[in-house]
Amino acid sequence: MKMNRTILALSTFALLSAGFLQHGASAATFFTDQNTTVDKDTMHIMVEQQTQDELAADFFLPEATITTAEGIQLIVNAFDLNLDTIRFVKAPLASDYYKNANNSAWYANALIIAANNGLELPADLGPNKMWTKEEFVFQLMRAMESKNALPMINVVPAKLADEADLNIAYQGAIQRALALGFTKLDEKGNFNPKGEISRKESAELIQKALEYVKARTLPAQQ
Repeated sequence: MKMNRTILALSTFALLSAGFLQHGASAATFFTDQNTTVDKDTMHIMVEQQTQDELAADFFLPEATITTAEGIQLIVNAFDLNLDTIRFVKAPLASDYYKNANNSAWYANALIIAANNGLELPADLGPNKMWTKEEFVFQLMRAMESKNALPMINVVPAKLADEADLNIAYQGAIQRALALGFTKLDEKGNFNPKGEISRKESAELIQKALEYVKARTLPAQQ
């Protein structure tokens, strides 16, 4: 059962990853053609935007970590965030919101979308910086809760052994993610907030969030 959930989550990640592949990121960013030993949780995937010949020998690397730009693109794709209802006086640039952004990079549009859809990202974010677990979980919860009409939940705060390492601004979102079962503490009660997040873990978090939204989104009021 756990293996099936992981494969489903990685399938979701593969589909969401298509966004940054089609924007010009090298397929090598997410795939490898080297002889790599992979476990049963690793799935062989094809991406629609790439040809079969290009990816036939490539494998998804679940333990690889994700950058800030990759994480933002995943969240934007997962919750279908967009600019459809926003009208701009001038065409927006990613650098209008984030000074270190490259306006011609594959991630530029995702940064613009994120900035206009409730994600609380710092103006000096580094797109190529590896994202930490606390950063990914916080932004995932922000996107999920701002995009959907979800019921209120009663959270009994979990005791984190490494709470002192946690960014206080992320505490509420992380406690809600724990309460909803999106993530969990390790056997020592640690959340590992400053640790880099892997593709596998981010995929599983997204999959659980999407399942939660599907099951509990409140009907739109007439």
